[in-house]
Amino acid sequence: MAFIDYYKILEVDKKATEADIKKAYRKMARKYHPDLNPNDKEAERKFKEINEANEVLSHAENRKKYDEYGENWQHAEQYEQAKQQGQYSRGGQQEGFGGFSGGGDFSDFFESMFGGRASGGENRGRSAQFKGQDFSTELHLNLKDVYTSHKRTLTINGKNIRITIPAGVENGQQIKISGLGGEGSGGGPKGDLYITFAIENHTNFKLDKHNLYSTVDLNLYTALLGGDITADTFDGKVKLTVKPGTQNGTKVKLKGKGFPIYKKEGEFGDLYLTYQIQIPTNLTEKEKELFTELAKLRKT
Repeated sequence: MAFIDYYKILEVDKKATEADIKKAYRKMARKYHPDLNPNDKEAERKFKEINEANEVLSHAENRKKYDEYGENWQHAEQYEQAKQQGQYSRGGQQEGFGGFSGGGDFSDFFESMFGGRASGGENRGRSAQFKGQDFSTELHLNLKDVYTSHKRTLTINGKNIRITIPAGVENGQQIKISGLGGEGSGGGPKGDLYITFAIENHTNFKLDKHNLYSTVDLNLYTALLGGDITADTFDGKVKLTVKPGTQNGTKVKLKGKGFPIYKKEGEFGDLYLTYQIQIPTNLTEKEKELFTELAKLRKT
């Protein structure tokens, strides 16, 4: 197996921090994402490599194994166990990334140990089973996309898969889809797919947990005299009755008009609207005269 330099793929140094790796992955994933590069086989290949590199380097334990065992990092524990049991030994010190100063490499060991050619006792002719590699990817969505449950087709390692995105999924939340990772070896099960959601809010609503917050412009006359207005909610408009003498900054709670609660069908947070009274400008002479008259009346 040819050695794959995951650091090179993500264009980071081997001393890169976890934050450096995350930043590099997001930047490159956006650049080569299949949705932005339709029918581009090279971009598809690159995207696959980027996800594979991130899966290893973004997890401290996986990264540690990779730094020591190179392409054989997934079988590091089995190698250590076999080494302790005296099933494999070579002189010399480890050089990292699959090399021994005493000659040969880890690939020789894994081929003989786990490729069905193990020798000695009950292990003869048997092939060890290993779960396939877990894959991870980041899915970028808008807030409106996760207001309702919907299906979406994703391209993972060249394969199109259709998944259901539940309503109310949160930014940074991760879900696991079993069996959509890499192929297992020796008859082992497939790995899993981990999807992390990156949700951007391009609406006029602020989201806090399951509650939504927004402002509503209210003209001075309706604030003074009361009346009916139409206000925006996340999924449409509602009619509201404004009480006479409503003050600037008054808050109104609309129960159940917030954001859907994840995995709780039909349950929503609340919507909080804040009235923002608009003071009229560019008054005509007649309006100024009337307001002056009102001011005099209020003083009496």
